[in-house]
Amino acid sequence: MIAFDNTTNAFVYKSTRELKKAYRLFWLMGKTWLVRLSSKILPWAVKWNIPFVRFLIRHTIFKEFVGGETLKKTIVVTNRLKQYHIGAILDYGVEGGNNDNRFDNSADEFVHAIRYAATQQNIPFVSIKITGIARFALLEKVNTAMQLANGKLTERYTNALNTLNEEEKKEWDKATARMLKICETAHSKHVGLLIDAEETWIQDTIDALSTSLMQQFNRHWALVFNTIQMYRHDRMQFLSDCYAMAVEEEFILGIKLVRGAYMEKERERAKQLNYPSPIVPDKKTCDREYNDAMTFCIDRLVVISLIVASHNEESNLLATQLLYQHKIPNNHPHIHFSQLYGMSDHVSFNLAKEGYLVSKYLPFGPLTDVIPYLMRRAEENTAVSGQTGRELRLLKKELRRRGTQIELSLF
Repeated sequence: MIAFDNTTNAFVYKSTRELKKAYRLFWLMGKTWLVRLSSKILPWAVKWNIPFVRFLIRHTIFKEFVGGETLKKTIVVTNRLKQYHIGAILDYGVEGGNNDNRFDNSADEFVHAIRYAATQQNIPFVSIKITGIARFALLEKVNTAMQLANGKLTERYTNALNTLNEEEKKEWDKATARMLKICETAHSKHVGLLIDAEETWIQDTIDALSTSLMQQFNRHWALVFNTIQMYRHDRMQFLSDCYAMAVEEEFILGIKLVRGAYMEKERERAKQLNYPSPIVPDKKTCDREYNDAMTFCIDRLVVISLIVASHNEESNLLATQLLYQHKIPNNHPHIHFSQLYGMSDHVSFNLAKEGYLVSKYLPFGPLTDVIPYLMRRAEENTAVSGQTGRELRLLKKELRRRGTQIELSLF
C-alpha cells in the first residue's frame, strides 16, 4: 500500500529554504479573511501595474503555483520534475476575452505549447480553456439554447447553433476553426489535449464541442479529454451517457475527473437567480460521486482513457487498489494521475515512486493573465476542508525530519 505520508519522497525535489517559503505561504492562505481581502485587492493592483504588488505576487504565490511567465521559462520546472519521473501538463493561463485578436493569440499560444511539448519527454498533455478562444456570452447563448432543446447532447448542440444569427454563426465558425487548428496540431504531434470544465451555464456547450472532437480525433488513441466536475449532481448520468455514445460510435472516451473549482460561485448564482443549485449538498456526497465515477471508468479502461485529477488521498489510494484488483499495470496508458503544481506533492511523488503515470498541472503566462487562476487556488485552499492544514502538517513534518523548526506570526 502506498504511504502518502512519506515526506522524504514527497519533498525530495525541494530545498529546505523552499520548504520554509511554501510553509509560510500556506500558513497565510489559511487566513480566510486575508485571502478574501487579497482576492479583491490584488487583481486591481496588478491591472494598474503597482510595482511592489507585482513583485510580491511574482515571488510568492506565482512562484509556488505557476511554471513561469513564458513557455521557455517552464523548462526549469519541467526538467526538475523529470528527474523524479513526473510529467507536466502545460496550461497557458489565459481565460476570457472579447475580441478576435486576443482569441487568435491564445490559440497560437496553445499551438506553440503543443509543438514545444512534442519536443519534451515528460509533457504528455496540454490543457486549454474554451473561454480562451471563444467569447463567454456566445458560449452562454449556445448553452441556453441547448437546455431548451430535446434529444441527445449532439442533437441539442446542432439545434442550438441554428438559433444563432449570421454574425454569431461567423463568430462561432472562427472559434471552432481555432479549436480544430489546435486539435490537428496535437494529433500530428501526438500530444494529448485536456479541455477544462468551466461554469455550468456554459458547460453544455463545452461538453458538446469536446464530444464532437472526440468523435473525430479519438478513433485510435485518446487525443481529446473532456473534464467532468463531480461536485455536480448530474455528472454520473452524463458520464454513463458519454460511455454509451463512445461504445456505439467506436471512439475512445477521454475523461479527466475533478471535484470542481467553482463551488461558491455556482451556489451564489443559483441563489441569486432562484434555481436549484447544481452542486451536491456536502463534501461526503461529492467524495462518493467522485469515487463512483472513478470506479466506473477504471472498470471500462478498454473504452475510457482516464485522468484521475485529485488531491484526495482516499480517491488516489482507491484508484491504485482498483488497478491492482483488475490486474492492470501501474503504467497502463489509459490511466494517469495529476495534481496541481505546488500542491499535494505527497500524492504525486509517492505515486510516481511506485511507477504510476503522474503529471503536475503547470500553468504559465503573464502575471496579469494568470491572476484569476492564482486567486482560485488561494480561495480553494480556504474553501476545501483540510487542504491547507494537510499541506502545513506535511511541510512541518519534513522540516522537522531535516532538523529545522519554523515559527510564524502574522505581526
